[in-house]
Amino acid sequence: MKPEIVKISQISPDQSVVCIVGKNEVPPFLNLNKTEKEYALKQLRNKVELVFINSYFKCTYIVKVKEGISGFREKEELRKAAAGMKKLLKSNNHSELVISSTSTYKGAIEDFTEGLVLSFYSFDKYKTKDEDEEKKNYPSKLLLYGDTDKAEMKWLTDLTDAVYFVRDLINEPVNHLNAAGLGSAIEKIGKSAGFKVDVLTKGKIEALKMGGLLAVNKGSVDPPVFCILEWNPAKPVNKQPFVLVGKGIVYDTGGLNIKTGDYMASMKGDMAGAATVTGVLYTAAKSNLPLHIVGLIPATDNRPGGNAYTQGDIITMYNKTTVEVGNTDAEGRLILADAISYASKYKPEIIIDIATLTGSAASTFGNQAIAMMTNADRKYITLLEDCGNHVYERISELPFWDEYGESIKSDIADIRNIGGREAGAITAGKFLEKFAKFPLIHLDIAGPGMLKKDDHYRLKEGPGSGLRLLATFVRKLAADYKKLK
Repeated sequence: MKPEIVKISQISPDQSVVCIVGKNEVPPFLNLNKTEKEYALKQLRNKVELVFINSYFKCTYIVKVKEGISGFREKEELRKAAAGMKKLLKSNNHSELVISSTSTYKGAIEDFTEGLVLSFYSFDKYKTKDEDEEKKNYPSKLLLYGDTDKAEMKWLTDLTDAVYFVRDLINEPVNHLNAAGLGSAIEKIGKSAGFKVDVLTKGKIEALKMGGLLAVNKGSVDPPVFCILEWNPAKPVNKQPFVLVGKGIVYDTGGLNIKTGDYMASMKGDMAGAATVTGVLYTAAKSNLPLHIVGLIPATDNRPGGNAYTQGDIITMYNKTTVEVGNTDAEGRLILADAISYASKYKPEIIIDIATLTGSAASTFGNQAIAMMTNADRKYITLLEDCGNHVYERISELPFWDEYGESIKSDIADIRNIGGREAGAITAGKFLEKFAKFPLIHLDIAGPGMLKKDDHYRLKEGPGSGLRLLATFVRKLAADYKKLK
């Protein structure tokens, strides 16, 4: 259960408190006695980064901001420090916890709270037994005391809400969340946030002749869906919408080019891009951003059953481009290509797709960066990089030169869905570019999108990587739109 975030105006003597400090000092509002205060000051002077004082009727945690760093790195270290405290906090079984600061940067309370809330998440929906060590709970309320901004607190609440349900979607197994189930979940989220959702079923997809989505779906017993999400406020600052496209492969076996070893183990999360796009629309709607945004989510599973598509098949895509199938495990780009070409009907200012797309991107950057390829104006890239640093979901740009498109040429069709072994992440991006009539930013989250172990507050399996980046991007874009134009 995600804790409630509440602003308070005073602290009572019996409340347990986390205090973030920038100097070796103990503020009076902590209500420590002389001995406790002297102990805390001694520990701080000895460069102890976390001072814990158990006063029996309350607990006090003093967190020293790391010295010698600043800017976005300082913010990230504070989020990490919060995540590092979660076991200690759980062991003390607080029902509520005050978070405060003194002599540090503005926003420290919100950053610490964000790291704490995101580290508290767990997917235990299907657990039927409580282990003894699990009976103690994280705080159900986080009480923010001090220099906090009302708008930033609301954003923090909306954004962390979005991260939680995005992680829930990613962690759902396919026997509980097939393509139709994903469409229904998105409809429910849209209704709660106030954005429009239209779920196209197989008949409509066939009428639209989305050959990529239909081909990938041929091996499944479950029909595909194509979800159209739209946040269109009363007075948007943009005349042309921004279109976000998310890969919605609810489970990827690789198709007839079946995945071997343990490569299939985490493939319920191959729809992380779709979940991310949904989360961005949620935060935009809940925050009433004055930006017209459209989300497009093609969804299916990729199975080797039935009349599954094969190597050598020729597919006619939504925009009439013909594609030779070189590998059935390169399915994500096929469904994304249909959605990207469909985006042209909106005459978008820019298209951003996000997907757990290639092992090549994961091999290049590991879980440390989101791979980006783009033909868009540099002003968007600069803003995206700044937002990535701000939330520490950093992007790293790969070259997008025309020469990389040579390897996806086909002798018998317009293009192939794979190139050679080299530069696989880039050639996947060049494939998608063939379907974009408007500027495209392609984000490959194959590395940070699914983790094998916890990375501080980014939790294994379904961390929700990319959501905080894109949500912050559209927020900043809405605020700075006139300047960017």
